[in-house]
Amino acid sequence: MSDNKGEFNWSRQHFILYRKNRGRIMTYRTRIKYTAQQKAEMWDRWQRGESLNSIGRAFDRPSSSIFSQLAPSGGMRPPIRQRSGLALTLSEREEISRGIASNLSLRSIAAQLGRSPSTISREIKRNGGYDSYRAASANQAAWDRARRPKRCKLATNPALSQIVAAKLQLNWSPQQIAAWLKKKYPAQEVNQVSHETIYRSLFVQARGVLKKELLQHLRTQRVIRRSKHSSRKRDGRGQISNAVSIRQRPPSVEDRAVAGHWEGDLIAGSKNSYMATLVERHSGYVMLAKVDNKESQTVVSALIKQAQKLPTELYKSLTWDRGQELADHQKFSLATNIEVYFCDPRSPWQRGSNENTNRLLRQYYPKGTDLSIHSQAELNQVARQLNERPRKTLGFETPAERFSACVASTC
Repeated sequence: MSDNKGEFNWSRQHFILYRKNRGRIMTYRTRIKYTAQQKAEMWDRWQRGESLNSIGRAFDRPSSSIFSQLAPSGGMRPPIRQRSGLALTLSEREEISRGIASNLSLRSIAAQLGRSPSTISREIKRNGGYDSYRAASANQAAWDRARRPKRCKLATNPALSQIVAAKLQLNWSPQQIAAWLKKKYPAQEVNQVSHETIYRSLFVQARGVLKKELLQHLRTQRVIRRSKHSSRKRDGRGQISNAVSIRQRPPSVEDRAVAGHWEGDLIAGSKNSYMATLVERHSGYVMLAKVDNKESQTVVSALIKQAQKLPTELYKSLTWDRGQELADHQKFSLATNIEVYFCDPRSPWQRGSNENTNRLLRQYYPKGTDLSIHSQAELNQVARQLNERPRKTLGFETPAERFSACVASTC
């Protein structure tokens, strides 16, 4: 082939097209059909917590190619198909075929195999009869007929499916929905469903039960399930002068038995917009504060204003990360008489309640949202909705109910 038309060098997975075009070499890929072994390795890597990009590099493929393999099953590894122990095997079907060729009776064939004559009769009838029965084709037909997936509970109960969809639209998690159904219908198992079934009905769209649009109401808004071993690390924050370490926090704070100890953080949005989040450790009660910027003076002023809304018995300490927005923490303590403790660097888990709440808030304010357009009244409305959602850690009691009990006990 001449240079003007281009020279093709074909390989197993891709071909390279050399073309004289201003001295550039252009590379084109063909589609790849993954083998069973490659798919198994792909699932192994995914279950170990590797990212799509990491798996793609191992196969010299883009992440979209890996995603297309994982997405149909929602990121959950499909179980390996196995034959039932009661089903006829290929060797038994070959014996049936030889018995037919030898003009043996059904009872004779059944006696040789230790099977019921009716089993042999049905096997022959459903696979072409005496004249057309073939062991290999009958065995393959039986394998194909066995692919009859059982319909999930939501598919067989439209009323229950509508209830689940309505709760998802209220930003309830599948676990909260499952627990609520169990409490509301304790003696009606038909109106109960596990949270795993809800997740699978969302992630595996082939089930055709819950609409794909409901995925946006999940906390993470993922379209496939991630491995429990996957993680994302965050960089540490700066140094705070005169900071009191969380290790000096009284032991009574740790067990969450006493109300009045809070955790806080600053959430960032687009266009340098910010919002302060506060969570009470005992009840999980949430308060949100609108701030104009992340300057320490601005943040501290907003926190002082929030603290003045509560009785002193219900605001005894505040645990924060290493963000510079609370560098003026001494001014806050002086104005409110509230002790401030700081987490260790790169240890967000030490403020677990607050970190979890921040993830909940991303349902309402995804990353990249301009937080400055939302008023304090709107933030209060979101906080109220969070406080009225049942929590597993509270025995599916709401934070509002738990916090109201604390307020009543201080009166």
